Amino acid sequence: MCLNQNIACPVSPCSRMAKGKKTKQGRSKTITLKVVQNCLELTLDGKHRLNLSFKEVAVVPKCIQKLCNVDELDLSRNLIRKVPDFIESFISIQVLDLHSNCLDQLPETIGRLQNLLVLNLCNNHLTSLPRELRLLKKLHTLNLGLNQLETLPPSIGALKELRHLGLSDNRLTRVPGCLSRLKKLEWVNLDRNPIRTEEALGHESLVLTERLYLVKDSFLCEDCLKRCRTERKKVEKGNQDWEYPI
Repeated sequence: MCLNQNIACPVSPCSRMAKGKKTKQGRSKTITLKVVQNCLELTLDGKHRLNLSFKEVAVVPKCIQKLCNVDELDLSRNLIRKVPDFIESFISIQVLDLHSNCLDQLPETIGRLQNLLVLNLCNNHLTSLPRELRLLKKLHTLNLGLNQLETLPPSIGALKELRHLGLSDNRLTRVPGCLSRLKKLEWVNLDRNPIRTEEALGHESLVLTERLYLVKDSFLCEDCLKRCRTERKKVEKGNQDWEYPI
């Protein structure tokens, strides 16, 4: 894979969300089974989705276990601080959307969602990830953008079907080495991470806030591929310790 860099404005929606957190918490609601049942939708491709987005809940309602056979579960844009262990009962879901909540950790039981294809955890407060994520063998899309991750666990390299990985707006200081084990990976977003690099002439390290993407060589035209390889050689010459995915 080649790495492409373009300067980007380091503006994050996290700060805007944080300002209204106190007010929102005060309006946290309780959802009944009847309300949950009314939130069941049928997608255009015939999937059953339980859509509980924008419900202003701080706790995942226990009553949703009554509908654990759905294909998709959307709990996004709420005030949820914890994913309950009973999430493991949703063994058939293919899409789990938890973006824009207040999560600071994930339960180990998330690894039991063996049919999961898409997991969206964007815009939370995650500082680490459980090793059990490696058990999601079918996962092809994982969005971890807008969190507080400084590293990725090596176990992420076990997600052999992963094709799209969002890591923007975190605290990563280098390209995670585990990405080199993801042979089907097509796209990685490292936008607005403090990735450390060095100038070709060996000057002191710089901390850059840039737009960083990883793409397969086959996705680039000949000129772009040549330019990426030239830039890569310059950086490797200046810093032999920086890990690059192949």
